[in-house]
Amino acid sequence: MFDFRDYLPQATGLLPKWLLFISVVSAFNSAQSYFGGLTLTRRVYEANPAQVTGLSARTFGTWTFLASVIRLYGAYHINDPAVYDITYATYIVALMHFSSEWIIYKTAKLGKGLAGPLIVSTSTLVWMGLQKGYYLSQQ
Repeated sequence: MFDFRDYLPQATGLLPKWLLFISVVSAFNSAQSYFGGLTLTRRVYEANPAQVTGLSARTFGTWTFLASVIRLYGAYHINDPAVYDITYATYIVALMHFSSEWIIYKTAKLGKGLAGPLIVSTSTLVWMGLQKGYYLSQQ
């Protein structure tokens, strides 16, 4: 009998499952960037949606998929220091990107489209920062 729990990360705690969840969500966001038109991407950059083009959406989708793959690997190899650090770095890059688009470039504004990425990147950075010693001590 199929049991999806057999495919979840085996490391203890919720952080590996969270990383898996965000990886899957990111993969769907990436697919949407390629196949779903520009509507959802323009919600993130709603302060200047005219700058969102097919090319920029697909580039964003590619970057998002790369981050998704790294986060997926991080979910299953959370006890490896190098994997932990590169997974952590994907959230730093995400936070820098979305913050700069909001604060510096003014293409995003604080609202529904930007709130999700800011909350996920910030909360995951804090969570991973607090849990690093725990997960890396289980090598």
